[in-house]
Amino acid sequence: MPGADPKAPSPLSFPDYRYYWFARFTAVMATIAMVVVIGYQLYDTARTDYGMSIKEASFQLGLLGLFQFLPLAILTPVAGWAADRFERRTVAIFSNLIDILIAATLGWFTWSDGLSLPLLFGLAALHGVARVFSGPAMSAIAPNIVPPAVLPRAIAMSSIAWQSASVIGPAAGGLIYAAHPTSVYIFAVVLLAVSAFTLSRVRPVLPPPAEVRRHPLREMVDGLRFVWTERFLLGTITLDLFAVILSGATAMLPVYARDILHTGSEGLGLLRAAPAVGAAVVALGLAWRPIERNVGVKMLWAVAVFGAVTVAFGLSTSFFLSLGLLVVMGAADMFSVFVRGTLIQLNTPDHMRGRVSAASGLAISASNELGEMRAGAMAAALGPVSAVALGGAAAVGVTALWAWLFPELRRARTFEPQFKQ
Repeated sequence: MPGADPKAPSPLSFPDYRYYWFARFTAVMATIAMVVVIGYQLYDTARTDYGMSIKEASFQLGLLGLFQFLPLAILTPVAGWAADRFERRTVAIFSNLIDILIAATLGWFTWSDGLSLPLLFGLAALHGVARVFSGPAMSAIAPNIVPPAVLPRAIAMSSIAWQSASVIGPAAGGLIYAAHPTSVYIFAVVLLAVSAFTLSRVRPVLPPPAEVRRHPLREMVDGLRFVWTERFLLGTITLDLFAVILSGATAMLPVYARDILHTGSEGLGLLRAAPAVGAAVVALGLAWRPIERNVGVKMLWAVAVFGAVTVAFGLSTSFFLSLGLLVVMGAADMFSVFVRGTLIQLNTPDHMRGRVSAASGLAISASNELGEMRAGAMAAALGPVSAVALGGAAAVGVTALWAWLFPELRRARTFEPQFKQ
């Protein structure tokens, strides 16, 4: 299967990919702006309306991650199967409509001053439902609208859409919320509607025909078994899973913004945007010149750097130093995400892309949301600074352990298949 071809045309030369790219950009900008504000509102509500201490409110942020993760854990096999059985644009648009409902509901209760912790937890769980169906469907669309030789650049440019939206979304969300709290949700509704319309302009992406259709549960299990039996994919996916569970600092950003760095919601928006700045720079470089050699070792080093810089961020009390460290964290994370995403897409048969993407998405979401739960629990016991710093140190250790447990990762020289399909 071909890798990156420097002479291949730009993915943006394909109209369907341009629609896809813009739909991804607008949806991510809307949802990340919304999620940033939800986290801040939950922490502020816990501190102000419920009279919780910093440690107690930090634990609520951990619970927020858990509530977003539970739908992912339960529905991931269903979402992957749906992406392989139904028209993929329709599945993605459906998830956008769920997020529109969430944004409109949050806007109403913010305007009427009726927010409560149960409401925020419930809507966070519903957002998890939207995400679990969106991820596999969107991931499975790209390989069907560009030629294989263009796919590595298409993945990098898709990451640019994600990361640039991740820069603009949090910053815009924080600033809009500071100016007029309800307006941030109006902003999200409009962008999600634009995303759904733009995605509808992509030509239909029908699921590939299967020689034999089996029971849906059997097909779901097949996707999980495929990942489990291919050690290279298993090692790649679980490395990210455990490293981010241990080192994830995102959940603690509202704590840092409000009570450690004292920057408020505007500062929180910048803190959430900073990793995406570093990631966007790396994504631009990879879109221009994709890496082709020693991809496995480079991925391992990127994860180790991510963990080490997390330690430094946890100990920082300077706002601008913290911003710079978050930029480096985002750059390292983007590098490992690019390697993992390219390997998965280039090494997975099309008829299983939805299910394998769902398994990978579950690992990513588990790492993020369970990482938030881990950080919240540790912050409740040890304080937020210790929770972040110790988690980063543990991630470095996990990287070294995975390099030993999965030598296939160290031996991966290129993006060519590491196993027989």
